[in-house]
Amino acid sequence: MSKVRVIPCSGIGKVMGLLSRETALEVTGRLCPDLAETACLAHLVAGDAEGSEKVAGHKCISIDGCTALCAEKSIEAAGGIIIAKYNVMDAMREHRGKKPGDGSNLTEDGWIIVDDFAAKIASKVFELQENIRCRSNNNCCSSKGEF
Repeated sequence: MSKVRVIPCSGIGKVMGLLSRETALEVTGRLCPDLAETACLAHLVAGDAEGSEKVAGHKCISIDGCTALCAEKSIEAAGGIIIAKYNVMDAMREHRGKKPGDGSNLTEDGWIIVDDFAAKIASKVFELQENIRCRSNNNCCSSKGEF
């Protein structure tokens, strides 16, 4: 089974970009390492053949940091299939008044936001992969991912 690609915003030097990247790393590295992997947005933006190959025709989740939607647009341009779209600004709304840090370092509040946001995205990855497994086995899966 092919892993879902989780592709975050770059947003270098901006806290929204850092939140996006840390969330993607949490999903792909700790919560769903067997079900999801990440790809480098810079390779997609630059039109790098190897980076585009990793995304083209594959199911992808975008994690954008702002309304520019660079991750979403770059996945689409590379031929990826976007199955879920997330934006750090929505995660921030759920943590109104919290100070996540800056473009280089997250505060304790920032890590709480990452953990909550990553759990939400990991649940989606698990749901998507379970649905694929159920269809390929022609049976119903009974387990649900809890993070």
